[in-house]
Amino acid sequence: MAEERIASLKRTTKETSIEAELKIDGTGIANVDTGIPFFDHMLTLFAGHGLFDLTVKAEGDIDVDYHHTVEDVGIVLGDLFKQALGDKAGITRYGFFILPMDECLTRVAIDLGNRPFLQYNVVSPTNYVRDFNIILIKEFCRAFSNTLGSNLHIELEYGEEPHHIVESIFKCMARAIDAASRVDPRMEGRLPSTKGML
Repeated sequence: MAEERIASLKRTTKETSIEAELKIDGTGIANVDTGIPFFDHMLTLFAGHGLFDLTVKAEGDIDVDYHHTVEDVGIVLGDLFKQALGDKAGITRYGFFILPMDECLTRVAIDLGNRPFLQYNVVSPTNYVRDFNIILIKEFCRAFSNTLGSNLHIELEYGEEPHHIVESIFKCMARAIDAASRVDPRMEGRLPSTKGML
C-alpha cells in the first residue's frame, strides 16, 4: 500500500499563530477557522474541490488587517503540500483546469517542479466582499507558490461579481493542484523530470 501523503505544521510569528494539517489523497473534509469568514469559505471550497482533507486553525492580528493572516496561511499551505509531496516521485507534476463559476471563467495552470513563479492576471470591477479586499488573494497565491516551489499561473478570463471571482480561483486552483499531484502508475516511481531531479 502506498505511503499516505500527509503533513502537519505549526507556525508562530509575532503576527500570526497557525496550526494546520493536510492529507492530499483525502475526500474533501475541511475544518477551517482563520477568524475571517470569507477566507474560511474559500479554503473550505479549496479542500472540497481538490478532495484534500484540510484542517487550519489560525489566530492573527485581524484587528489590524487581514493581510498577515491571509499571507501566512498561504505560506503554511504551501509548506504542507511541499512536505506531503515529499520527493515528488511518480507524480504527474503538471496540472491545468478551466472553471466556470456563474458569469466567471478562470484558468489555472501549475508546475510542481520546484521553481517558484506566480503569474496572476485577475481584474475585478470591485475589490471588496464585505470588508475583505480580494487583492489579498494575490498575496495568498504568491506565498503559496513561493513556499511550495510551484510555477503558478492564474488568469480570470472574465467575471463581474467579486465573490464569484475568488470562488472560481480557489476551485480552479484545487482542481489543477489535484491533477498535478496525482500519482501516475506509468511513472513507476520515477521523478517527473528528464534531468533526474527537480
